[in-house]
Amino acid sequence: MEFAEIDQALTNPAFFVNHDPHPLWRELRERDPVHWTQGRVRPFWSVTRYEDIVTVFSQPNLFTSTKGLVVPSSPEMEQVTPEMMGSGQMMIMTDPPLHVAMRRAFNRLFLPRPVGRYESPGSALVNEILGEALERQYCDFVVDVAARLPMAFICEIMGIPRADWPLMFKWGNMALGNEDPEYQTESRSPLETRQQGSTNLGSYCARLALERRGGDGDDLLSVLGNARVNDRELTQTELMHNGFLYIVGGLETTRNAISGGLLAFINHPDEWTRLANDRSLLPSAIEEILRWTSPITHIARTALADTILADTKIQCGQQVALWLPSANRDEAIFEQPYRFDIARTPNEHIAFGKGEHFCAGAHLARLELRLMFEAILTRVDKFELVGAVERLQSNLVAGIKHMPVRLTPARHAA
Repeated sequence: MEFAEIDQALTNPAFFVNHDPHPLWRELRERDPVHWTQGRVRPFWSVTRYEDIVTVFSQPNLFTSTKGLVVPSSPEMEQVTPEMMGSGQMMIMTDPPLHVAMRRAFNRLFLPRPVGRYESPGSALVNEILGEALERQYCDFVVDVAARLPMAFICEIMGIPRADWPLMFKWGNMALGNEDPEYQTESRSPLETRQQGSTNLGSYCARLALERRGGDGDDLLSVLGNARVNDRELTQTELMHNGFLYIVGGLETTRNAISGGLLAFINHPDEWTRLANDRSLLPSAIEEILRWTSPITHIARTALADTILADTKIQCGQQVALWLPSANRDEAIFEQPYRFDIARTPNEHIAFGKGEHFCAGAHLARLELRLMFEAILTRVDKFELVGAVERLQSNLVAGIKHMPVRLTPARHAA
């Protein structure tokens, strides 16, 4: 393809619904790994090689997170300013040392030991969800299974009443799936959809966090409400942005890894047989699912000074888009990168990012993936597609909206 065609494709959310972007990223890795991309709105640099992306991640004081985390896909979405997104207030949109202070104040519930408390209740929840799907045999695996588990986990951790979980799901889809007609408001405006979803989520979380301020609760909204960063409590706006961050982070990425992981096994049945015959491969299989699915398609940074990246001069103020799925297929890092190999080792994928901004919920995501696929191994004899896979219209999230599947129960399973 010509570069102009690649530029238009990668900044067109609709392209990702019916096309495989990997050939485009491979071409950029080979021909122009730090590529000046004209895009549909304004130009930016596309970074597609693993080592170059890691270099950007490792220099947060040179490539800032405060100027925006996504490249705009339309003139309308360019109206979403960094301030509207939470620059300097939402943890993911801060740089060190503030980022380090916020992470230390917020993330104690996501360390390995606290996450381990959810092993037993999480297993029971997975079996409940999977059991309901097995009773019907036919299900939309995304809606009926993959989305329910992370929604329950993050809402339980945050202390959100069960009656409100469907609202979290609806608003989260609106905020991150705003380019997709299925989740848009009646106006069909991506901007209005995003604002409505994010405002509703943020306001809900801030209200509960403020109500719990001063109490001794151990849920995440209590932690946010009582947190002190640089010797002060969070403002209502900071509570809104960070509550929103944890909801969408908890809901979106893990459900896409679960659904994308099952689809990978459907398309590579020999690997499922291999896993079923040797369950000790499950930890490496989970890492391969994360590499293969790469739930976040891109994340952006902005240069704070003139610099050189892969022999390319980047000027102060220019934006760089880090294409994570491209890095996770980089031939210089991964042997046979287009092979789904559940025993792959080493597997230093960057599906969770790298450096200071490494995903805070990585331990939780891995637990959810393990519990889900352990249950499928035990309780499901066979799974197969019975309809078309519908992908999310987005160049930000590599999501599957609907995946009709027939599940055949294992004869020995309770």
